Amino acid sequence: MAVDKSRQFKPIGIAVLTVSDTRTTADDTSGDILCARVKSAGHHLVARAIERDDVPRIVNRLRNWLDDRTVDAIITTGGTGLTGRDVTPAALDAIKDKDIPGFGELFRWLSFKTIGTSTIQSRACAVVARGKYVFALPGSNGAVKDGWDMILAEQLDSRNAPCNFVELMPRLGEA
Repeated sequence: MAVDKSRQFKPIGIAVLTVSDTRTTADDTSGDILCARVKSAGHHLVARAIERDDVPRIVNRLRNWLDDRTVDAIITTGGTGLTGRDVTPAALDAIKDKDIPGFGELFRWLSFKTIGTSTIQSRACAVVARGKYVFALPGSNGAVKDGWDMILAEQLDSRNAPCNFVELMPRLGEA
């Protein structure tokens, strides 16, 4: 990470959503990993939930968090694969104002180093919605670690240079 120590760290409010038909709070290991990393980075974990693989339910949860002034960014885990029940990208399509195509591209490039060509099965993606970021990571523990450690930890750190997502936040809602 290219941290410029002369810059001030600005913690942001992050909500974490696990999308799964099978996970519960007792066994949501990818959600646990993500929440621990959010907090250890110095950010505020302002909400956490689990929703079934159901577009209307996911969209409703995302819209509620987008309306919450304490939420600056949302990170989802799960539902980004190719099966019929993997609907997280469709939910993001329903709420988005803009795509962030580089996120998914970079995620798959980095993931290739870890899991090889199997990364092609991932539909990891990110959008801007109502002036906030929404990131969709796959549901595996390794994918959550890769997505946070190699992309989001840096881009959600206001000290990251030459630029980062945090410094753009005040301007995301511009017309």
